[in-house]
Amino acid sequence: MATEAFEEIAETFAFLDDWEDRYRHVIELGRAMAPLDDAVKVPATKVEGCASQVWLLPRIEGRGAAARFDFQGDSDAMIVRGLIAILHALFSGLSAAEAARVDAAAELARLGLDEHLSSQRSNGLRAMVARLHALAAAA
Repeated sequence: MATEAFEEIAETFAFLDDWEDRYRHVIELGRAMAPLDDAVKVPATKVEGCASQVWLLPRIEGRGAAARFDFQGDSDAMIVRGLIAILHALFSGLSAAEAARVDAAAELARLGLDEHLSSQRSNGLRAMVARLHALAAAA
């Protein structure tokens, strides 16, 4: 159920042989994201369970079955901003119901992230996915 944007990231990862190049690509994805306004970096948008500061702000467009899930995110760590960009590619544009059912672990495993992130980063990534599932389910 991966989006076209996520498939593009997966193709780029497959093309890049070296994990240092992949890490650089993740950081570039994070740098390309617009920063989150400081006014919305509040406890309600902060993701607990991350070693870095992480904020996720949902945006639901439409109502009912036609509602589309989207979000903005930010972090004080560049690699985490990149992970947020990857999650954005994976979740955004789906219906809220589809976003709530995304098997993020399986999709992210296609990128090999589960094998190359520190345990702290992996825990933070799981916390971000859990928050996104909860936000989508509540929409």
